[in-house]
Amino acid sequence: MDEARPLWATPLQFVFACISYAVGLGNVWRFPYLCQMYGGGVASVVVSFFLSMYYNVINAWAFWYLFHSFQDPLPWSVCPLNGNRTGYDEECEKASSTQYFWYRKTLNISPSIQESGAVQWEPALCLILAWLLVYLCILRGTESTGKVVYFTALLPYCVLMIYLVRGLTLHGATNGLAYMFTPKMEQLANPKAWINAATQIFFSLGLGFGSLIAFASYNEPSNDCQKHTVIVSIINSSTSIFASVVTFSIYGFKATFNYESCLNKVILLLTNSFDLEDGFLTVSNLEEVKSYLASAYPSKYSEVFPQIKNCSLESELETAVQGTGLAFIVYTEAIKNMEVSQLWSVLYFFMLLMLGIGSMLGNTAAILTPLTDSKVISSYLPKEAISGLVCLVNCAIGLVFTMEAGNYWFDIFNDYAATLSLLLIVLVETVAVCYLYGLRRFESDLKAMTGHALNWYWKAMWGGVSPLLIISLFVFYLSDYIITGTLQYQAWDASQGQLVTKDYPPYALAIIGLLVASSTMCIPLGALGTFIVRHLKRGDTASVA
Repeated sequence: MDEARPLWATPLQFVFACISYAVGLGNVWRFPYLCQMYGGGVASVVVSFFLSMYYNVINAWAFWYLFHSFQDPLPWSVCPLNGNRTGYDEECEKASSTQYFWYRKTLNISPSIQESGAVQWEPALCLILAWLLVYLCILRGTESTGKVVYFTALLPYCVLMIYLVRGLTLHGATNGLAYMFTPKMEQLANPKAWINAATQIFFSLGLGFGSLIAFASYNEPSNDCQKHTVIVSIINSSTSIFASVVTFSIYGFKATFNYESCLNKVILLLTNSFDLEDGFLTVSNLEEVKSYLASAYPSKYSEVFPQIKNCSLESELETAVQGTGLAFIVYTEAIKNMEVSQLWSVLYFFMLLMLGIGSMLGNTAAILTPLTDSKVISSYLPKEAISGLVCLVNCAIGLVFTMEAGNYWFDIFNDYAATLSLLLIVLVETVAVCYLYGLRRFESDLKAMTGHALNWYWKAMWGGVSPLLIISLFVFYLSDYIITGTLQYQAWDASQGQLVTKDYPPYALAIIGLLVASSTMCIPLGALGTFIVRHLKRGDTASVA
């Protein structure tokens, strides 16, 4: 088995595979969101399977936007006309052109999770295309994956560099950067800030998913895993900060643009309402003139006052958006206002696609490696057939997320399929290695591999600090769920053109519980099964004797 097992062509391929997997969409959309909010084995296979079911839907959406990026003007830059062609679509006017394109044209979202609707064939075709691309990348195992990861790991950095130069030259970019690097000291006392920070590291590095273990299994035994671990961790964290600088420069441009547009609308309203001379009212004297008009013409000003918007750059910057909202609404809002917007749109969604494909290679590796290593399965099916079946099953299930209520189910999987279960998996892995297998034996294994002994830092972290931190996070998570009470979700209200909060129906809560339990219960059930099998074997041996 060891001799026949395929290996990476070079150690660099392994490093790039880990970077391509670790540096994913979370670095671009989740880490900047957390900065904005707070300033600053078997179970693994199940978790990776859940992740693969919905994660590739993001790549489908990236394909959808990429295809539409070649239109002039961009389809999300303006609202469509209504049925009578006498004005703009009412839903789009109440929301925005970017929100309308996302919720109505891309998702065609239903008003609640109870109204499932039909499968949207265009996103469904994009999902099939995304899974076909993943299958082609994993078809030959490490032979094909090893070549693909050079592209998926390096190209996003090239695009981010281009976006960094462009972002820093945008009007208002400094406002976004100043907001990013201004800490909210009061959030240090908020346990949820630390929970989200730890969860970000779990997701970003891919801890507990089994993908890194799967990649490492294709290394030579003498591979310096400690060095590679440090390299991947440093690059991953640095990329999160780097991507945040890019994101906040663009976010600052978007916030400044919206703020100045708001001021210009107020200036135009007051100029027309009070017959002021064009150019008399400016941003610098706006507040002064408003006070004068309110005192000089109180009755007329009271009539106009409800139409005067409260423009605030701070509130624009504080609008917290993560995940799909950041990737497909905020970024597109900024891109549509850039010069040569089609070029920036193509670059952005191509980068998003590469990040997503790189992460999917790791997710599928975590599923395929134990399946292809199993003699029971591999003796009946070749590796290509196993890979094809995994992709086909995931794609078929993933069609649920292309229904009109699909985005609500996407959020459920994204929020609950790999949260508590990840903490439990990593805790069990840490305890098993440090206290069951033994820290000394593990240390001697690493010494044999790397050629040098571990220092006290690693042993203290693995044996003491890490388990305590994970247990603390686990307690915080459970207490937060208990305090929150009824779980809720954000539903799109077309009549208001905005998201509204609704309670999950009982069957959705049952599925949430099943998602959490199905992965976490693998550990105690697997241990119980192993205990029973060994006990039965001992009983058979004793009866023979």
